[in-house]
Amino acid sequence: MDIGTISLVLMLGLLVLLAIGMPLGMASAILAVLVLVMKFEPNLLSNPMSFGEGTLTGRPGAGPLNILAQKIYGLLTDYVLISVPLFIFMASLLERSGIAKDMYSSLNVWLNRTRGGIAIVTSIMAVIMAAMSGIIGGEVVLLGLIALPQMLRLGYNQNLAIGTICASGSLGTMIPPSIVLIIYGLITETSIKALFTASFLPGFMLASFIILYIIVRTQLHPEDAPLPEPEPGAPAGWDKAALFGAFLSILVAGFGSVLFLRALFFTVTGQNALIEGVEQIFWGTPGHVPWFAGLVAISLGLIFFAFGRERAKIGWDMGKGLVAPIVVIGVVLGSIYGGITGITEAAGMGAISVLIIAAFRGEASFDLVWEALLRTLKSTGTIIWVTIGAAALAGAYTIAGGPTYVADFIVGSDLPTMGIILTMMLILLFMGAFMDWVGIVLLIIPVFLPIVQRLPIEEIGLLGELNPRHVAIWFGVVFCMNMQVSFLSPPFGPAAFYLKSVAPAHISLTDIFKGFLPFICIQLAALSVLLIYPPFVSILLP
Repeated sequence: MDIGTISLVLMLGLLVLLAIGMPLGMASAILAVLVLVMKFEPNLLSNPMSFGEGTLTGRPGAGPLNILAQKIYGLLTDYVLISVPLFIFMASLLERSGIAKDMYSSLNVWLNRTRGGIAIVTSIMAVIMAAMSGIIGGEVVLLGLIALPQMLRLGYNQNLAIGTICASGSLGTMIPPSIVLIIYGLITETSIKALFTASFLPGFMLASFIILYIIVRTQLHPEDAPLPEPEPGAPAGWDKAALFGAFLSILVAGFGSVLFLRALFFTVTGQNALIEGVEQIFWGTPGHVPWFAGLVAISLGLIFFAFGRERAKIGWDMGKGLVAPIVVIGVVLGSIYGGITGITEAAGMGAISVLIIAAFRGEASFDLVWEALLRTLKSTGTIIWVTIGAAALAGAYTIAGGPTYVADFIVGSDLPTMGIILTMMLILLFMGAFMDWVGIVLLIIPVFLPIVQRLPIEEIGLLGELNPRHVAIWFGVVFCMNMQVSFLSPPFGPAAFYLKSVAPAHISLTDIFKGFLPFICIQLAALSVLLIYPPFVSILLP
């Protein structure tokens, strides 16, 4: 059977099976078998009694089936895949401990007298949560439990509150350590560290767009975000700014001390000796020692002489809820970019650091760990089964020659380069409205990425020119930005269902989707930046 007919049957079959409610993993596995049969042993469809006489059934464990088994086995035994359950476990611990609640309280202390401050706090908290774990569903649920009641109680516009929580809660897709980027890197054999580095600026750009929208909207429509009544004796104005400066000085002094001791240790032990051809230790060379010592000295001078010890103590009490999240982010991302560990080890260190912090806070218990493990088992099981099914389908379609057929069809069309890319974006946005991101990255990306790599590099984007080495990285970041939109896209935007599970009864799914509309436009605007100026993702890359 020709590959064009197989492609049409595959597309219609996937839509039908998903429409009747079949899980994606099972639907993909069934279609994988169908694709192999149609390509290599079509007689089975017309005469099932011929089983055992064809390429597939006559040579079990060999041929296309053997190639497919090796592909699935190779994917599931990749060492980096272990980081997925570790990050989910860490996110589950954060969700069930009081770390996130204290972080919200500390952020709220600093911004409670700002118009739209609670919504801004929610967005900042989502960024910090994303940088700790890279999990999407847990963030939306957590923000829905902590921030939504607060905003509704203060009289915030319901649509603004809903959209802020769900749009901000899905930032884990873009901001490292994103599980979406990890799976993309595994499938495309792209450096995950490079993907993390490239997604930093786009992720924070999207977060900035959300915060800017909140500020502009609440200034134009103050009734959407009423200011709470000031608490008696609460610091305000320059006094509050000084307290915040004192708190930042303490953080910088602590952070600088750690970096100073690290660089000093490497210097004393001779581990940072300059060797030709060997990359130097990140922020750990002898030249860094005086810089970090000076940073600590300046910070201590500000604490004791500029702000004063009493003000520093008050500032610390007001902001100490931010310390634990900053430590976790430092452990996870610091160990990756500091060259200390890989992605998987960093995930394990992050999970252990959260456990240690919970123990120091008196929150560690058997129930906490058990519930986090159960959540991890359920989430990981879902991802793994979808991965197996989708990898089987993607592998079967690849063996049948599907990617080459699609690539030749698209590249051979009369569409210009940006027309081809925009067509891909529309397909990703459409698929994202109906399918889980795991299935999309496993089914669509292996087909689309080779096409993008065949396009003229100088015609990708409207401004600037993308480095040829960064094409796969750029497309990965663009794909993640698409998945940002998919989390809010009706009719199956998962963020809506996550929030509905914890929202008050009077808020319907229709209300939630209405609140998404301006934030979907914001996400599309951020996606447009990456399409118009592709080198934006390469700014931090070597």
